[in-house]
Formats: sequence, C-alpha cells, structure tokens
Amino acid sequence: MDERYLYAGLIRLHVLHHAVLEPVYGLAMIEELARHGYKLSAGTLYPILHGMEERGLLASKEEHSGRVRRRVYRATPAGRKALEAVKHKVRELFTELLEDVATRPAARRSDRPR
Repeated sequence: MDERYLYAGLIRLHVLHHAVLEPVYGLAMIEELARHGYKLSAGTLYPILHGMEERGLLASKEEHSGRVRRRVYRATPAGRKALEAVKHKVRELFTELLEDVATRPAARRSDRPR
C-alpha cells in the first residue's frame, strides 16, 4: 500500500497549524513539509491549499514585495475553530498509536501488516 494516501490529512493539519501561526505560501510550505519528511510538488500542494480555501479553512490574497508576487494563505476563523476541534482527536489517536508501539513486545511489532 502507498502510505502517501494516509498522509493527506496530516499534511492538511500541518498546513492549517502553520496558517494559524502566521501567513503561509506554497514554496515555504513545501520546504516546511520537506523538513518533516513529506516530499510534495507544487502540483500536489496547491490543490490542497485551494481545497482548504474552498472549504473555508483558509483565505488567500496576492501580496507583492518588489518584483515578487505570491499568494499568501491565512487561517480563517472557521479554520482556527476546526484546528482546535481536531486537536483532541489527534492527541487521542497519536497517544493510542504510540502506546500500542511502546507496550507491544518487540517480536509482535514485526508481525504488523504493512
């Protein structure tokens, strides 16, 4: 199985987290996500950003700095609320996943389906 399918939600959460903290733009998010092991092209990230904007989680505007133009995304109030709502679910899931790894005997960990 291609685990990249499962990363899609994590990527959206990561983008939303950063957009709550500060304005973000595509190339900076590609670089940030790469630091966390996600290798995304612009052709993958921009549809994610556009979809999040269509769903009301992000709002964008074009900004100019000298000759550089870029579309900058910020979390909307709905995006901030959604991130707060999902934090509990994420914490619960990750705690369960990590506890499972920590408590399962080493021999059984290797038996997991991949």
